[in-house]
Amino acid sequence: METSDTGSQCIVERERRKAEKAKKFAEKKAKAAAKPAPAPKAQKKEKIEKEKTTDAYDPKVIEAGRYEWWEERDLFKPEFGSDGKVRPEGYFVIPIPPPNVTGSLHMGHALTNALQDTMIRWQRMKGKTTLWLPGMDHAGISTQSVVEKMLWKKEKKTRHDLGREVFTDRVWEWKHEYHANIKNALRRVGGSFDWSREAFTMDPNLSAAVTETFVRLHEEGIIYRANRLVNWCVALNTSLSNLEVENKEVEGRTLLDVPGYEKKVEFGVLTHFCYEIDGTKERIEIATTRPETMIGDTGIAVHPEDKRYQHLIGKFAKHPFVDRLLPIVADTDVDPEFGTGAVKITPAHDFNDFNRGKAHNLEFISVMNDDGTFNKNGGIFAGMKRFDARYKVIELLKENGLYVKWEHNPMKIPRCAKSNDVIEPILKPQWWMKMESLAKPAIEAVEKGDIVIKPESAEKSYFRWMRNINDWCLSRQLWWGHQAPAYFVKIEGEENDDSDGNLWVTGRTEEEARKKAEAKFPGKKFDLVRDPDVLDTWFSSGLWPFSTLGWPNKTHDFENLYPTSVLETGWDILFFWVARMIMLGIKLTGQVPFREVYCHSLIRDSEGRKMSKSLGNVIDPIDVMEGIQLQTLHDKLLLGNLAEKEVATATKYQKKAFPKGIPECGADALRFALVSYTTGGM
Repeated sequence: METSDTGSQCIVERERRKAEKAKKFAEKKAKAAAKPAPAPKAQKKEKIEKEKTTDAYDPKVIEAGRYEWWEERDLFKPEFGSDGKVRPEGYFVIPIPPPNVTGSLHMGHALTNALQDTMIRWQRMKGKTTLWLPGMDHAGISTQSVVEKMLWKKEKKTRHDLGREVFTDRVWEWKHEYHANIKNALRRVGGSFDWSREAFTMDPNLSAAVTETFVRLHEEGIIYRANRLVNWCVALNTSLSNLEVENKEVEGRTLLDVPGYEKKVEFGVLTHFCYEIDGTKERIEIATTRPETMIGDTGIAVHPEDKRYQHLIGKFAKHPFVDRLLPIVADTDVDPEFGTGAVKITPAHDFNDFNRGKAHNLEFISVMNDDGTFNKNGGIFAGMKRFDARYKVIELLKENGLYVKWEHNPMKIPRCAKSNDVIEPILKPQWWMKMESLAKPAIEAVEKGDIVIKPESAEKSYFRWMRNINDWCLSRQLWWGHQAPAYFVKIEGEENDDSDGNLWVTGRTEEEARKKAEAKFPGKKFDLVRDPDVLDTWFSSGLWPFSTLGWPNKTHDFENLYPTSVLETGWDILFFWVARMIMLGIKLTGQVPFREVYCHSLIRDSEGRKMSKSLGNVIDPIDVMEGIQLQTLHDKLLLGNLAEKEVATATKYQKKAFPKGIPECGADALRFALVSYTTGGM
């Protein structure tokens, strides 16, 4: 009986286990049925068939149809609770650093997107309401410049030949074409963006945010009009902020290429020459790195304790080429050890001299036109290009017996980051933004931990720049961008100086501006003339984290998903973009725009150089994913606006770096490789 009972028990136990397995199988089957439908069978079959015939990994087959499958199921859209609020697990939002609509993506974009996609997918897996918000930037100077080059290359026309309206239409055509290319590339790289919320910095709602910001800050006195020296790029015919200027260091006499000149121009030289003292036979020796600007000299400064020149203080020097006497003034800021210890003062064409000229009440004489030629104040040099005038000045100084010598001089040459032109300080009325009052709460936000900046080196750079911040020049003499919502009140029968900020009004509409003008100048007849200048690209970019969510309107997204969570970007735009977003975000919304800033390192080539199309080291991530032959890489160089010499340089590098072209690796391998490179040293 015991044996029989034992056997029965074994049978019962076996049947129980079978029943449990059947139950688990049924539950598993039911659970599988509740899951989203799998990828199309045809694609699965193709993958299996490929694996049977070869051991090679074929990314085209593996990745085919995957992104479309995700999008069809709205897997990238933020999921809210039934009450319309974020999930109990919280939310996680990343605004993309918007790519410029100037061309195609490069590997820097691929790195940024790989890192951000990793973050957003992880937070999505944790059940949070997640949004990775895509968009693109109109990139004022960059886009206008590339379209102008294309226009000249294809049609031998300038923007002025077309006129503002027609040229702007051409830029919009460019934008539509390259916007589509970039969007396709971002999808191809696999970024899990919610494309239903895609933004462009010149969309109507984002443009309205720009106008609202400008008008509001002008009404508060934070934005103001002033006639000041600006960084002028002759090649692009516009002013630039300090951040758009790159300094090239030279150790001594150096010949550099300058746009608009066939021959190279001499820099790194200190030229010595003399001014004669009026009414005497004495002379005073001057040393300058920019002899052509002596045409605009209105004074000479010496240190009050420099015994060589104490007897000349209060006297005048005679200008050799224009009818002008230059007062010799005492100034404690003069370094007696530099040059000759006597400094020429050109208030309208030198940043140091601008303040020195104000301090000594000197005349401000602008001698240069926007195109880099000398104007009528230049006398015999009128109409001459600035660096041609440099050599002519030296020649005439020699003829007049006033030239002394030249010597090597280590110095920094300020150059436009876009055109490589040498910057010319020019006096111009522009719109400026007071930054000190905006910087203070932005510094405190990081100090208190409301915003965390990583790595620590980036945080230190942030503090250093913010604590030494200058006012921001907002005006750009371009046609592509957000036109300043500012209007000059031209009063009938009166002198009208457009550098006078009191004669300007701002408005969200022209009607609003007119009402402001009527209230400001009651009973006066006037015309309103809108400022033709556009605003610095970074002004609209500075609003990106909140304008893309609907600000200044209180939209559902803005009220539920702001502040955003992380701003991930390259450290090189920490000042251009990140700092300005923090300042404007706190000022306009009362909150920080994001909780954390993560700065990744920059991609460089095998020789440690920055990416540059003219060097041939800019790599399209699509070419890495799909593979490309060397000859096709060469052919792509001819599609751009590179000069013949630049094409030759780029071709040479491509042959060296990619002798067999670039093999296909697919999106997943590229993304994994890029993310893995950021794991060390941060």
